[in-house]
Formats: sequence, structure tokens, C-alpha cells
Amino acid sequence: MSITAIIPAYNEEKYIGGVLTVLVNISAITQIIVVSDGSTDGTMAEAALFGVEAIQLPENIGKGGAMAVGLKQARNGIILFLDADLIGLNQNHVLDLILPVLNNQTDMTVGVFENGRLATDMAQHIAPFLSGQRCLRKEWLSQLNDLKDAGFAVETALTQYAYQHNLRVAQVNLAALSHVMKEEKLGLLKGFAYRMKMYWEIAKNARMGG
Repeated sequence: MSITAIIPAYNEEKYIGGVLTVLVNISAITQIIVVSDGSTDGTMAEAALFGVEAIQLPENIGKGGAMAVGLKQARNGIILFLDADLIGLNQNHVLDLILPVLNNQTDMTVGVFENGRLATDMAQHIAPFLSGQRCLRKEWLSQLNDLKDAGFAVETALTQYAYQHNLRVAQVNLAALSHVMKEEKLGLLKGFAYRMKMYWEIAKNARMGG
């Protein structure tokens, strides 16, 4: 079975090339979809350099919405979600995420940063369910009706769905991998405000999910 990789991206021209460089060289991944979530920089142009499918959304609709748009275009039965701003991604990271699902050893893998950078490692080990690095079968996602409305809380929604439906979930340690923090991209004040909005949406979604 082949895999579709979906990468939601908002103004990630500086980083998305590093992710795509790895993905285009993995034979099991036969479709790569970048969903530019209202980006105003060169995210689309960078994606075009790699010959992947790229979708430009006219306005920012949130991570969950961007993932749902990509999912509609997915042709394969297994879906890999990756963040666009990963630092240090390599083929072993991707294989560790996809092989357990391909081999039916688990229903969902969740990647957790390890030995990358202290701030990102700590955040993911405290709350691994917030990780955006996941692989699972498309059939599960098709049953998750509120994916497009989850916003920043999409990972929480996926974790809640897995728990409620007794899916097998395996945590995968991703050594020496991290991502760019919002404060680094946007500056301290804007980044902090963005992070607080993200946490608020996550908390709201967790309350609604019970």
C-alpha cells in the first residue's frame, strides 16, 4: 500500500524545502500534498521546485482545515502528516513513522521529538498528543467529521478519536528532530500571542471532547 504525505504550511518558505527533500526520496510515499494555508511568502514557489502537488488556499483557515483540504485530494490508503517547519528530518524518522502502519503493527503512530532542542523536546514529552507528526489509515480520518473545524487542536482531536475507538497508537521517538518555535518565526510578543491562541483552542477542544 502506498502513502500520501500531507503538509499543512503557513508562510514556511524557509523550512519546507528541508522536509520535501526527504519525502521525495522515499519510494513508499507516492503522493505529496502541500497545502499552503493562506501563505503570503514563497511557500508555493518552494513546493513547486520539488514537483509535488501544492494547493494555495486564498485565506488562512487553520491547520485542521488545511489538513482536511489535503485529505480530499489524497489517493492512497495511508496518510502521513508532517509539520512544514521541521529541523533535522531524515529518512529514518519518516520510516519509523510509516512502517508500523504499513506492516499493520499499529493503527496510528505519533512522533515525539527526542534529543533535538530542549524547549521542543520538553513540550512534546509533557504532551505527546500535541505532536503533528503522525501516520494512520485514511479510513479512520474519513470518520473524523470535525477535522476541518479543529484548528490548532487537530492533534488533540485525532488523539481523542483514537482513544474513543480503541485504535492501537504507538509513540515513536524522533531523535535529533525539532521544529521552529512560534516565537522564533514571529518575534517574542507575536509568537507568544499565537501560542496562547493555540493553547486556548486545544483546551476548548479537549473540554468538548470530554
